[in-house]
Amino acid sequence: MNRPVNPIRVFRSWDGFLAMGFGSGLSPKAPGTAGTLVAVPLAWLMQPLGTWVMLAIVAVTFAFGTWICDRVGRRLGVSDHGSLVWDEFVGYWFAIAFVPPGWAWLLAGFVAFRVFDILKPWPIRQADRHVHGGFGVMLDDLVAGGYAALVLFAAERLAGAG
Repeated sequence: MNRPVNPIRVFRSWDGFLAMGFGSGLSPKAPGTAGTLVAVPLAWLMQPLGTWVMLAIVAVTFAFGTWICDRVGRRLGVSDHGSLVWDEFVGYWFAIAFVPPGWAWLLAGFVAFRVFDILKPWPIRQADRHVHGGFGVMLDDLVAGGYAALVLFAAERLAGAG
């Protein structure tokens, strides 16, 4: 890795702007939570598109995020710098891809995703520690989103909403 660089300098590039979640990753406290908050209104706009389109968006943004987070991480000198929050967007979108539209599900998805992303149960923690580069940045959040999706799916079934 290169010598660490000020994230604000890198934010000024197009890929830094995206990788840092339109600036949400520069939050001095809880940048991951800030990044996920920015992903919520975007998810609200995507919900009417349906599960399959949302999954396609997740796949494309995961691949794109792998590339931009790798580029930006190299410039920052830290592979998984805290300001990189594109992975929060994608993980959250995966978490809510399978639930019905509505603010209640978006909020439940936010909470479930943040819990799994923060606690990092197996294998999320292992992916976070042992998979590096842009793919590593993205992978642990995708798995956290998958765990959250399972919880939301179960909650939907139990609530009789599905």
